[in-house]
Amino acid sequence: MIAIVPSRAALFVAAVVAASACGARADEASPWVSEQYSAVRLLAGSRSGGVLLGGIAFQLQPGWKTYWRTPGDSGVPPRFDFSKSENVESVTILWPAPQAFPDGAGGTSLGYKGQVVLPLRIVTKHSDKPVTLRATVDYAVCDKLCIPVQASPELSFVSVASTQDGALAAALDSVPVPANVGDANPVTIRDVVRKGDKDVEVDVVAPKGAKVSLFVEGPTPEWALPVPKEIKGAPPGLRRFGFALDGLPPGAQATGAALKFTLVGPDKSYEFNVTLE
Repeated sequence: MIAIVPSRAALFVAAVVAASACGARADEASPWVSEQYSAVRLLAGSRSGGVLLGGIAFQLQPGWKTYWRTPGDSGVPPRFDFSKSENVESVTILWPAPQAFPDGAGGTSLGYKGQVVLPLRIVTKHSDKPVTLRATVDYAVCDKLCIPVQASPELSFVSVASTQDGALAAALDSVPVPANVGDANPVTIRDVVRKGDKDVEVDVVAPKGAKVSLFVEGPTPEWALPVPKEIKGAPPGLRRFGFALDGLPPGAQATGAALKFTLVGPDKSYEFNVTLE
């Protein structure tokens, strides 16, 4: 397919090139790997010991989005392969809380717009030897249509002190923190209740008028649970969300399943692991 690049896309690419040219040192951020509507690069935090902090930075052209690890009612989650890295034992992706967007078909998709950094927890094989992170990133960028993208940035971790530490710390602050049902946080889950065989209701404590969102995931990526919707009937001081137990893999049972809830509040987000009764 031949596409005509609109002027705003050209400006976007120019901005990415300029940011790469005048931004971080080469040993702290890889060059941007860019296409018409998005760009990707790796970030390196300060190197100390055998566990390193890095990041995958996405820049998206205005109006375009990419997806969270669970894309919602529609969309394609990104996939990452770090197997070609050198002196890397494992890489764990820490996901910032997503935003919810109408998917254009009456549903809701989950992901990111603008700029987002996914923090990476990198465990080295040998803490005293060089580390090179090589990533193959398969993701989709969507506006009115979706375009598959593959990028392969790489970066060596050599800086004792990195100017990217601030950006990575800010990204970590956007990652939901572990919580338990009933915790005394300003925003928390009070209760999770089955309603018959198909429905689940979740009561949430939140300040009056606060904007909150709730997302749910099954125990494996094959589960495709719907995005919970706020419903009426909550007791005073609570917000109630509900969803149907649809999208289970063949043969899966809801009872006893370990569900993960992500509760996004106005200032902080939390992650709850709940065994469904």
